[in-house]
Amino acid sequence: MTSWHVGVAAEAFVAAQFARFRYDVSVQYGANQPEYDLIAVSGDKMLKISVKGSQDGGWGLTQSYKKGCDYHEAIQKWLDSHHRKTIFCLAQFQETADNEMPRMYLASPDEIAEVMNASAGGRGDTILYEYHKWGPRAAGSGTIDRIPDKWKFTAERAQYMFETYGQ
Repeated sequence: MTSWHVGVAAEAFVAAQFARFRYDVSVQYGANQPEYDLIAVSGDKMLKISVKGSQDGGWGLTQSYKKGCDYHEAIQKWLDSHHRKTIFCLAQFQETADNEMPRMYLASPDEIAEVMNASAGGRGDTILYEYHKWGPRAAGSGTIDRIPDKWKFTAERAQYMFETYGQ
């Protein structure tokens, strides 16, 4: 898939999963969208969701913030650029069959920044990895980065996100 197809497919799967869990969903289309791609609603609570799709095992989130600073500073700049009530849904298509849903995760900007800062043995990185074992020559040699299990997009995780970040 092209990166455009990954993005469109990710948004569609995320919207479908929220709808499957009985949330009302509104998807934004077109250029120059604000910080979020879709809104999910439960009763009088609304959740703004930024969708990030990937087919290579990771999500490059802070590369554009890296110039002239270290990884931790880039992650902080990325974090500062996001509203704390907007959550992220990460969709991973790597090694999924055409008839399978992508693996999906829900996380807040603060949760993502915490994991990214711990990446590569604490050096930090510009990529949030679903699973990555650092090789012998890497800064994080011998360490493994992975998405926390609690981020899996389940009905319980979605409800937690509404209770914690819903407006």
